Amino acid sequence: MSTDIESPEHTALRAAVAALGHRHGPGFDRAALWEEAGKLGYLGVNLPEEYGGGGGGMAELSLVLEEAGAAGAPLLMMVVSPAICGTVIARFGTEEQKRAWLPGLADGSRTMAFGITEPDAGSNSHRITTTATRTGDSWTLNGRKVFVSGVDIADATLIVGRTSDARTGNLKACLFIVPRDTPGFGRRHIEMELDAAEKQFELTLDDVHLPAEALVGDEDAGLLQLFAGLNPERIMTAAFAIGMGRFALDRAVAYAKERQVWKAPIGAHQAIAHPLAQSRIELELARLMMRKAARLYDAGDDMGAGEAANMAKYAAAEACVKAVDTAVHTLGGNGLTKEFGLARLIAASRVARIAPVSREMILNFVSHQTLGLPKSY
Repeated sequence: MSTDIESPEHTALRAAVAALGHRHGPGFDRAALWEEAGKLGYLGVNLPEEYGGGGGGMAELSLVLEEAGAAGAPLLMMVVSPAICGTVIARFGTEEQKRAWLPGLADGSRTMAFGITEPDAGSNSHRITTTATRTGDSWTLNGRKVFVSGVDIADATLIVGRTSDARTGNLKACLFIVPRDTPGFGRRHIEMELDAAEKQFELTLDDVHLPAEALVGDEDAGLLQLFAGLNPERIMTAAFAIGMGRFALDRAVAYAKERQVWKAPIGAHQAIAHPLAQSRIELELARLMMRKAARLYDAGDDMGAGEAANMAKYAAAEACVKAVDTAVHTLGGNGLTKEFGLARLIAASRVARIAPVSREMILNFVSHQTLGLPKSY
């Protein structure tokens, strides 16, 4: 895709990550690619330099995920480990938490999962029932989480719980680092009909005892800290979707140039060419919005980034689903074969429409926050 409005540094980073992705390619070994990307500094490009990161931001990290996906080698845990958890710890963690976690998150030697969704809460974070109770100098967590990616390969999970405000009695959001082998912290693999290396889990927290230092940041600033992680999550989901859409589109365009049924390649026919062109336009537009969101976030404009990140995630998901569908139809029966690697994307592309927030909730956000329309709930 066009990079003429990017800085030379971004262009060079994009080319380097693309080369890495193509070396591994579709059917890649996730662990091997993760390790190499970490050693090359790509996984921690958004984290502070003093803790082993690249000193960049979401602009650079989203670029890395997009290019890896466009090469057919997406790394879903990038959305979670460096983008959400790394960002939250870098912005709000204690000095001890930063020293303990950021260098490992930056070089890929450590990973962290993120647990927010609950079986009975869905997109309504106000219904989260995982509670954290202070007991002296420690905390006790009880609750359940669902659809948590990569818990089996993560060293810890950043859990969103709720604590009781002693002044008001209301519950407020807080984030806790829960190491994988903590007693009472159980997991159950959720079988998914998705072709993804990262597994999904349901988590149970049954009297999970944590030291005081497990709490990330200020107990009274939990909601601010939570949304500091959710905006990068949306930006990175957009990058994930754009990369997948580009991969599908590239496969379809290459096929349309070579496949000949009558006198000319099928790409010469407008019924084939126009949908492919339209997908290119839609992916490029989504990409521009993603870059806007990343730049706003990196500039410290959390409110502006929230609007742009939601719009980017929505646009990228819609463009990705359409690009995959168009690619499969371009190839016809070949689009459903393992040889071309497109059929597996039919289900995978829909993930961006559903997670981490549904397209309908994004439309609600734009309706209320951007247009000022009244809420229906």
